[in-house]
Amino acid sequence: MKIASKLKMALACIAFLSFAVSCDNDDDNPKPVDNTITGIAVKNSNLKILVQALTRAELAATLQGTGPFTVFAPTDAAFTKFLSDNKFASVNDVPKDLLTQILLNHVVSGTAKSTDLKTGYIKTLAKGGASTTNTLSMYVDLTSGVKLNGVATVTTADVMASNGVIHVVDAVIGLPTIVTHATANPNFSTLATLLTTQNLITTLSSSATPSPFTVFAPLNSAFDTATTSLYGGLTSAQKTAVLTYHVIGGANVLSTGIPASSPTLETGILKFSGTTITDEQARVTNIVLTDVQCSNGIIHAVNKVLLPTL
Repeated sequence: MKIASKLKMALACIAFLSFAVSCDNDDDNPKPVDNTITGIAVKNSNLKILVQALTRAELAATLQGTGPFTVFAPTDAAFTKFLSDNKFASVNDVPKDLLTQILLNHVVSGTAKSTDLKTGYIKTLAKGGASTTNTLSMYVDLTSGVKLNGVATVTTADVMASNGVIHVVDAVIGLPTIVTHATANPNFSTLATLLTTQNLITTLSSSATPSPFTVFAPLNSAFDTATTSLYGGLTSAQKTAVLTYHVIGGANVLSTGIPASSPTLETGILKFSGTTITDEQARVTNIVLTDVQCSNGIIHAVNKVLLPTL
């Protein structure tokens, strides 16, 4: 009996020592902390829907990768509004391909802290329906805070991750159309107003035929006094003709592939030579900004208003 008792005690001591060693080993090898973009999002109680969306789109692992990435992360409130506005009950109801591209439209390659951002265009990782090679453009406006494509504002900046940086935003940034970029960039505000007046917003927001569109968009400075006076004296039909003369239908023409000449939606012809355009009234206009990619076409900015034969 004494031998059996001593044996039991010895076994108990061995078991205790084994447990103690195991605990020591756990302390020596703690579970690694995930400080990647995905890991930080998972730990943020205000980014739960974003994590659900990334998981469904199979992008959670991507944003745990080397990167680096800059992610504009919509809050739960932003996603809730997006889902409600588009009549989706949850992220599981959003078509997966569409959800993937919307999420990629919030991701920029590289680490861009708030101090690195400048007013102008940056490229996201998303693709629209107009181009398989040129990823979508995002307009950054630093006039008041940081506004993106005219729809989302950065509310918390510079959440640093091991593979990049997160900027929390208050809206989901949808795939931008021609109209999105025309209205987001204040340098196109005159053009945006004229498109609205001539009821062309619906056309240039659409992905249906005659899209994709290539738009040669006049800057505000293109509407000088003489041009504004001339435009103001036109009939409504002539005003529509002038605006549609700036648009090539059925083509997403990158700056590297501009042809020698092309018909427009107005049916008149534009002639091209390098970065200059000659219109039907023999006026020469310069292309001053190229390749602003939209989901339904592309924008090139010009410094004069193009005039067809009226």
